[in-house]
Amino acid sequence: MLSSGRNRALGAALFLLAAVATTRAEDSLLPDAQLFRQIYQELVEINTTESAGDTVRAAEAMAARLRAGGLPAADIRVLSSGPRKGNLVARLRGTGALRPLLLIAHIDVVEAKPEDWDFDPFRLQEVDGYFRGRGTIDDKAMASIFVANLIRYVAEGFRPDRDIILALTTDEELSDSPHDGARWLLEHHRDLIDAELAVNEGGGGALKDGRPARMSVQLAEKVYQSFRLEVKDPGGHSSLPRRDNPIYRLAQGLGRLAKYDFPVRLNAVTRAYFEKAAATEDRDVAAAIGSLLAGSSDPQALAPLSERAPYNAQIRTTCVATLLEAGHAENALPQTARATVNCRIMPDEPVADVERTLLRVIDDPKIAVIPIGQAVLSPPSPLNPELMTAVERLTAQMWPGVPVVPTMSAGYTDSRWLRNAGIPAYGVSGLFSDPGRNGVHGLNEQIGVKELYAGKEFLYRLVKTLAVKRPPE
Repeated sequence: MLSSGRNRALGAALFLLAAVATTRAEDSLLPDAQLFRQIYQELVEINTTESAGDTVRAAEAMAARLRAGGLPAADIRVLSSGPRKGNLVARLRGTGALRPLLLIAHIDVVEAKPEDWDFDPFRLQEVDGYFRGRGTIDDKAMASIFVANLIRYVAEGFRPDRDIILALTTDEELSDSPHDGARWLLEHHRDLIDAELAVNEGGGGALKDGRPARMSVQLAEKVYQSFRLEVKDPGGHSSLPRRDNPIYRLAQGLGRLAKYDFPVRLNAVTRAYFEKAAATEDRDVAAAIGSLLAGSSDPQALAPLSERAPYNAQIRTTCVATLLEAGHAENALPQTARATVNCRIMPDEPVADVERTLLRVIDDPKIAVIPIGQAVLSPPSPLNPELMTAVERLTAQMWPGVPVVPTMSAGYTDSRWLRNAGIPAYGVSGLFSDPGRNGVHGLNEQIGVKELYAGKEFLYRLVKTLAVKRPPE
């Protein structure tokens, strides 16, 4: 047995060795972290809104980063799908033993009015443990991570068993844009992005009380379809008002729609989601989930779900008024009143059925219900055991005890184009945030600094795992 003095000396030596090793590890990662921070800031600070932005500039900036990081220029292309509409496609070549893996993220962002924000949305800020700015989550976080990690693979000399393709796309935030990058690339340059599977946004981690609660993998997403509600009238002088005013008529129809809930509807993905989510929820929500899974449609039993917007969006189709337009003069009766109603439809529910439901609920033959654009159906991606196993293992390593749940996005992503083209797409980011406070599509978008760096490491490991051939078990 060693003496206590020798024990202390040995312990001190081991501690010193561990400290040196840790310092060396941190030193080796520091340049990568610094480079990522620079890439992230550069991308966030390039305005890529539809109104005033330029995704060509953003795509070219990321192409320059990849070239500087050692990726051959011949394997990097910036492709424009329209004026100020840029897409980047880059390829890290592997052995070809497996078909390619596609990493996709969009670089356009939702509009942000500086006068409404607490800070400049196009200047990256690091305040109180958060990165703040438009696109800090949606979706410049993943775009920057993919660029930085690709450079890291090059620096390491990593030779995957499959090509790793990176596609940074434009116009994902615009539902019917003819310049939508993912759709345009599939139509005009399918060979550049064709892959066995794709990793995209749409899934991620949910924080509860500031702690990781669950990790989601998006396998499906709702179908996007808007409708225009319209009332026409001859109008007249405002000094001679009538009760059938188009504004009143439209408002009454919208009022009826506001009180209506579409029927509860589960599918294989949402059922699996709720089966796992129940274990992470409070008693009243868990009880409501139990009723849901048992087949109940009782409004009172399901109220804890219906009253929470994220859960309500998982259990039914939703239609909500988002835009209003009426009248032409202050002293004239309105000749037209219009409202835009945006619907997010369950993947297995026919769009025509939703239109018929709107007509029935609005219940006014003078209110026309007109589809806007053509809905893009989005079949779910099949469960991929290799991907799910990798996500579960990495989640257990980085966030012990956090469950991995399959999920359906209430919104839509570029995955809808990929799935329709026969490329299974999976939304998984490793980025944890509080959905009620992250400001995505709203004011003051933000993500925790430590959560962003953890998500970067998660995606680094996940892509590396998926890019190599697994030995037979």
